Formats: sequence, structure tokens, C-alpha cells
Amino acid sequence: MSLATVLTRAQVGVQAPLVQVEVHLSNGLPAFHIVGLPETSVKEAKERVRSALLNSCFQFPDQRITVNLAPADLPKEGGRYDLAIAIGILVASGQLPAAAIADSEFFGELALRGELRAVHGILPAVMAAAQAQRCCYLPLDNDAMASLVKSAQRFAVSSLQQLWAALNQQLQLPFNQDYDTLPAQPIDEIDFAEVKGQAGAKRVLEIAAAGGHNVLFLGPPGTGKSMLAQRFATILPPLTDEEALQSAALYSLIGQPIHLNNWRRRPFRSPHHTCSAVALVGGSSNPKPGEISLAHNGVLFLDELPEYERKVLDSLREPMETGIVTISRAARQVDFPARFQLIAALNPSPTGHYSDRRATPEQVLRYLGKISGPFLDRIDLQIELPRLSRAELQSEQQAENSAAIRARVQQAVDFARQRQGKLNAMLGNQELTQVCALAPTDRAFLAAASEKLALSPRSYHRILKVARTIADLKLQPTIGLAELKEALSYRAFERLLTQLTQ
Repeated sequence: MSLATVLTRAQVGVQAPLVQVEVHLSNGLPAFHIVGLPETSVKEAKERVRSALLNSCFQFPDQRITVNLAPADLPKEGGRYDLAIAIGILVASGQLPAAAIADSEFFGELALRGELRAVHGILPAVMAAAQAQRCCYLPLDNDAMASLVKSAQRFAVSSLQQLWAALNQQLQLPFNQDYDTLPAQPIDEIDFAEVKGQAGAKRVLEIAAAGGHNVLFLGPPGTGKSMLAQRFATILPPLTDEEALQSAALYSLIGQPIHLNNWRRRPFRSPHHTCSAVALVGGSSNPKPGEISLAHNGVLFLDELPEYERKVLDSLREPMETGIVTISRAARQVDFPARFQLIAALNPSPTGHYSDRRATPEQVLRYLGKISGPFLDRIDLQIELPRLSRAELQSEQQAENSAAIRARVQQAVDFARQRQGKLNAMLGNQELTQVCALAPTDRAFLAAASEKLALSPRSYHRILKVARTIADLKLQPTIGLAELKEALSYRAFERLLTQLTQ
């Protein structure tokens, strides 16, 4: 036959829409055309495919070759279409039977000698193929990552000639190869037991882990803000299979390797304060995930918060509410998941501490004013870290380890999920009235406190959510006055601003 259709997939954010590679051979002067909105890297596939076919001892048709990548309005980029185009030419020229590629999808970039090279974004493509119940043929170097999709049917291929032999039933390719025993890159273990003192900060992080809340650390240099934030992921519950696969798919989009023995670890991202809004949120002409998406289901740590540009911080406001970031461009709109927990840290003064008298109250307010009120409104827990005393610093008493804290967190998370199916930080306003019901006297107390502290409605609701998490850690079915008082005590930044403006 002179017409062949091969299936592959494009990459649009975390989605992998189906692409039909239609190859037609016709009479006329020899030519090779690729249509269907290909970008430069796809147009260059003509030379890669021609050389790979010839160097693999196949006949390259001396005809007019037209390759259509459908749908035509979907932009295509990268070398991921090389293998599908080559297979289409082999089928259209009669060198491969059409029945051999039925219900199959092909991914991979071709080297000039015919070897297959790995491509980015293989996980979303394999997940989509598995959902469509089709078999995947993919580069051997991508197979370990693709093995994370347990429902996928996949064959690992190292060269075009090997694939041709397998499709002609002359060779057996590795099918659904298991990679569980592969060694992982070692990771330095960290633990809360290494943190001396700061019992209040540890309590705040335990509450944050149990309820999915955001945290702000306020304190002079050397009080352990960064050390505590780096250990926060060690007390979070382990990722579910679905969550781990979501995070792995995002990392596959940027070509970052995933180690199979620790791919269930919570992501921890700590971008430098010089990063741009595009680096933090995501973007570029072909939208890529930013730091907040790479922190999906994990932790985003922003150290030296006032050093970030204000517009960069304010770009986080919507994703912190919705858990999704939408990148809009003239040609397309892409959604990336961004359900992260924010741990922010800052010094209370440009000189280190507001009590050192090296900066005036006006200078301190100008420094802290770089953080907008709406951004602070979205941070549930704010606590000031004091300097360690000499006794705390020299103490040899063993602090509580991460495993003990994580056990209490897991118990509280299970308690909340049995009640409402989600973490407390994700509760909607309507759910709050049911889950966070208060006694009349407690409701009056919270109303009076909110009026005195001039809390916004969003802050009011977040205090209720924090109080609900504190009650969950005690396995209490209802919120009491003690939980409300503790939740209200975690407003250190607002107290500092009040102190400076009086």
C-alpha cells in the first residue's frame, strides 16, 4: 500500500493528545514533505529518518513522500515523531505489513545510524496509551521511567532494525520489563532529631503536615529556619501511587531522571530569590512547568522572602488557592498541577532583627512591605523563631525524630480523610460550616478576636481550618476553645506589623 497511518502522541503540558502520522507515497519527482504544523525540530526529522532508514539497510522510496501530522492545528515539536514517521514509510513502501502496527503507538527520536534515543515527556504519553488500551514501542532509555505506569503494555526498543525484526515476528523484544531492583542514587538522610530547640516551630510544622497548611517562619539568622524547612518533607505522609505518578510525569516533561527506588519521595524545591516569575510559575513560548509545578504534592521553600520581587510572589496567589496554574499564550493555553505546601522564611528586618536598632521602624516596614497583604492572607501559620539559648545550643538531649512526628501526622491525616475525604486546607467554604462547627460561646470568641485583629474573611476561614487540624491531632470530633486559641496564636507577622506601627 502507498498510504499508512501510525499512531503517536504530542506533548501539551501534562497532556499527551493523540497524533496520527499519515504517510503517503506518490509518483513524481522525489521529495519529502512534512505538514501538520511542525516546528523546526520536526521538519529536521526528514534528514534523521532518511539516514536512519538507509543506515539500517532499508530501502528509502525514490518517490514523493508526504507526511501529515494530524490534527493539523496542534503544534508539534521535538524528535518524538521520528520513529512513527520511519515506521509509516516502511509500511507505505511495503517493507512492513500494516497489520503489525495495529493498536500500537510509537515514540522515539532516531539517530542517523538507526538507534533510538530517549525523548522527554514519556510518562504522560505512556499513561494516555495505557488508558486507550494500546501497546507502546519506546526507546530502551525511556523504559525504566515508563515502567512506573503499571497498567501500560510496552516494548523497549534500541534500534529501528530491531523493531522491524520484532514486528515481523523474527525477534522478541523485552515486554513490561521490571526495574524494581535498579540501584537508586543515594540521598543524604536528614531528620528532625538534628534540630535543637525550636519546639514551637516543630509544632507548627506538625500541624502544617497534618492539614496541608502553608507556613511562614519569622526570625533572625541562625535560628534554624532553613534547617526546619528542609526536614519538613520527612514528616509528610508517603505519596500515594497516583500522586507519585503525577509528580513523576511533571519531571519527565523537563527530562529530569527519576530514580526508581525513591520516586515516591515528596518533592522539595527551593528556588533562589533571583528567579523570575516564569521560572517560578512556568511558561516560555512552549509552556514548561515551573518550580511550583515541580513541587506538586511536595514542598516549595522560599528563603529570604522579601528578596523576591513582589510581582513574583504575587504570581503564586492563585495557584495557592486552586492548586492549578494556567499558562496562557496567544497560540495555546496549558494547565499544570501545582498543589504544593509553601514554607516561607524571612528575617524580620533588613539588618537581621528589628531589635538590634540598626534599622529604623520605617526601614523595617519598607522591607516587610515587599510582601503583599493578599499573599500573606494565604499563609495559615506564622511563627517567630527565637534565638537559641546557650543551654539549648549545648544540650545533648536527643530530640524527637521524624518517624515519631510522622506517625502522629499520619494518624491525623487518616482521621480527617475518613471524615471528609481530603486535607483540611482543601476544605471549601460550604464544607467548613459542617466540619468546623463551633459552640455559640466559641463562635462569639472567634468573632471578637477576628474583629480585634482585623482579620479578612479568608484569614477567618484559615484559622478555622488550622483549629480543625489541631483537633484532628488530638483525634477530637469537634473544635474547642483551646484549639481556636492555639490557631490564633500563629499570627506572628501580623503582630510584628502592629508592633511597628504603634
